[in-house]
Amino acid sequence: MKQKIHKAFILGAGLGTRLKPLTDSLPKPLVPLYHEPMVNYGMRHCMAAGITEFAINTHHLPEAWGRCYPEGKFNGASIEFFYEEDLLETGGGIKNIEPFIGGDSVLVYNGDILTDLDLGALMKAHISSGDVATLALFPTGPNCNVAVENGRIVDMRNARGVHPGTHQFTGIYCVSPEILELIPVGEKISIVPAFLELIAQDKLGAYVSDSASWFDLGSRSSYFDAHELLRSECQPIHEKAMIDPSAEICVESCVIGDNARIGKNVKLKNTIIWPNAKVADNTDLTDCIVRHEASGVHTGKDL
Repeated sequence: MKQKIHKAFILGAGLGTRLKPLTDSLPKPLVPLYHEPMVNYGMRHCMAAGITEFAINTHHLPEAWGRCYPEGKFNGASIEFFYEEDLLETGGGIKNIEPFIGGDSVLVYNGDILTDLDLGALMKAHISSGDVATLALFPTGPNCNVAVENGRIVDMRNARGVHPGTHQFTGIYCVSPEILELIPVGEKISIVPAFLELIAQDKLGAYVSDSASWFDLGSRSSYFDAHELLRSECQPIHEKAMIDPSAEICVESCVIGDNARIGKNVKLKNTIIWPNAKVADNTDLTDCIVRHEASGVHTGKDL
């Protein structure tokens, strides 16, 4: 086993149901966040910790991934796509990338989150522990269903009847290749049964972070919140956006993407305009998301 983890598996195959209709035309990880796919933020996070190779599973609108990364690369890191004709869930998805894993440990990372979790520390903890999997956990959260005692995970979702839980799972974890032995071939299955078997073997480790932030972009409200979270470090109006001088735009609350076209006498407040979208003359939008085209007066609409 290598002493450093250089591979990551980005979970990108979900249907993005909670984010509809934004995911009608794009897989959720490719939905724009400040002019680029939200998954780019996660990949940069991984690369800053030493990741050089990515596997991404796809299902919904798989061709969109090829258009976004036509050379199979992101900032010099390689990307290998694994299409799932039928969704395999987290366990089946990991088994499906067995050729990518080979004999290496892998970082697993959800494609729709923003976090500043110390990935380097997580990966180091995994390698040094000898555990087959190491889960990144928070001591607080909305769904604390992972039970930790004396630094070890002893139950998940109270499936073993030991404890209902003490910690929040972040959706980020490391696995060694031995995890593949616990996942059946070609089945739609969660990774949780494998984790429960590892608990029984005392081979499921916990990396607890009490200072990192974590943000799930799974809903419309959280999508707006993510833009506010990043507003101080991102440029809200793309330099290639075409905006008529007569338009009234609240720069403090709006985001306008690359090659977006904003017509005459347009009024925008707390509205996100996707790249290449068009807003017709005299349109008035508040709390809206424009994916394609917009005209008229709207509040709280996805257009």
